[in-house]
Amino acid sequence: MLKRVRLKNGRESVVRRFTAKDKEKVVEMFASMSKKALEWAMPPYTKDRLERGWWSRIQHLIALVAEYRNRIVGYAQIFKHPNPRHRGIGELLIYLHQDFHNVGLGTAMNEYLIELAKKERLHRIGLSVVADNKIAIHMYEKLGFKIEGICKDAYFGDDGKYHDMGYMGLILTHQDAIEA
Repeated sequence: MLKRVRLKNGRESVVRRFTAKDKEKVVEMFASMSKKALEWAMPPYTKDRLERGWWSRIQHLIALVAEYRNRIVGYAQIFKHPNPRHRGIGELLIYLHQDFHNVGLGTAMNEYLIELAKKERLHRIGLSVVADNKIAIHMYEKLGFKIEGICKDAYFGDDGKYHDMGYMGLILTHQDAIEA
């Protein structure tokens, strides 16, 4: 299933499930991203690193891509923890090409991920975000995520300084719904 998303700047993007055929274009997206767009990320994002880190566990992913003119401009995923003690718990991450920041694409992709997570009966989605990334925090809060804690000096930035990490979560179901 795909969703057409009208962006704030008038462009239209398609958001759909990630497939193995998308791997090269996702690597191309990361290679074309600016240093600023990856400011709070954990590069490098090489094909080998993505294969080992994310795609080798594809059975545990809800993954999406955003396309614009046959080019991938966004990648987002929820990793569904396989350990029984983490049943129903997922971790979210998202990356957008700099040409698609602040136009509503991140919100649209995250809304779609949350919709899919609910269909898969996930209980909770968590994420970590550098506390200085106020735009991302605002978006997550708009989607219902709550700040659950701060880890002091947990991220070493390109600026040569330590930054705090915020941990956020969104509860999708309540315990009584799981037991029903």
